[in-house]
Amino acid sequence: MLIQGILLPDNLLYLVEHQTWARLQPDGSARLGITAMGLKASGEIYMCRPKSVGTQLEQGRAMAVVELAKSIVSVKTPLSGQVLRVNTALEECPELVWRDPYGEGWLLDLAPSRLAEEQALLHSGEAARAPMENYAWLNQLKP
Repeated sequence: MLIQGILLPDNLLYLVEHQTWARLQPDGSARLGITAMGLKASGEIYMCRPKSVGTQLEQGRAMAVVELAKSIVSVKTPLSGQVLRVNTALEECPELVWRDPYGEGWLLDLAPSRLAEEQALLHSGEAARAPMENYAWLNQLKP
């Protein structure tokens, strides 16, 4: 779907309040990242440091830290679980997050620990449209 000219793939689970996404993988893991809308609202990323492999994460708590032009921000995870892999390409090329947020700019892979209950708190497909439009309006995002 497109909102204010920003791509939001229908097949992802979104934690709209924090503009993060989860893509469920065939092996049962979840790949996590920041939405293009969240990136547009916050600006260009100069550094991205995901939590390390083995770290236990709780939904809505920090999964990474990013450095923006004038601030350092904690990125909130859409799902709870244990970090399985981190995107090491971000160490050398943090702009991947900005350039390809749903592809090469992913942050980490997670083994979800409470997927069934937490999935109900996330938005996906057409159900994500209204909350995302509201986020765009609140943040005065223009196409």
